[in-house]
Amino acid sequence: MLSPIDVLREQIIAHLAAFERREVPPAEGVRRAAVTVCVLEDAGRVPYTVLIKRAPRGRNAGQWALPGGRLDDGELPVEAALRELAEETGVTGVEVAGLLDDFVTDSGFVITPFVAFGGGQRPVADPREVASVHAVPLERFLAPGVPRWQGELLQMPLGPSIVIHAPTGAILWQFAEVALRGREQRVFDVAQPHWTRT
Repeated sequence: MLSPIDVLREQIIAHLAAFERREVPPAEGVRRAAVTVCVLEDAGRVPYTVLIKRAPRGRNAGQWALPGGRLDDGELPVEAALRELAEETGVTGVEVAGLLDDFVTDSGFVITPFVAFGGGQRPVADPREVASVHAVPLERFLAPGVPRWQGELLQMPLGPSIVIHAPTGAILWQFAEVALRGREQRVFDVAQPHWTRT
């Protein structure tokens, strides 16, 4: 008999397999990045997703994010996503469950989001790039009031001091709807606040 976390894993894999993702084809001059929505388990086998707060310097300083970053020359999106996950949080050896839609940012990046499972690993922030690592229980994504809208801006209130906007908020909203609920949800037209456009 499967445990609740194993049942959830199978449901997420099935939902992602049934989802016809929107892919932005490679093109000259398009900057590409990849991120991982990484599902881990705490000591009680309660599933959670890893979020990071960027270091107070560098690109997107101090912003909430998923582990991820730019593709190196010749690197595939999945390679970049898993490399960045390992570099920023120390989480390795994950099982990729599927993908969400590519998201085109106002700053000219195409972000490819992967969903992966990493078991009971404990993420640890790389202090050069990450100010802190946060665990958000998956049930939080399905809570009343998530998402919410502030005018035209999407907000994902995922903790007492965690409110995430697009592009990361849009990716997490799609994760909640597609991977967790099994619904089709497109997010390519979700507005981004001006402070994320760097």
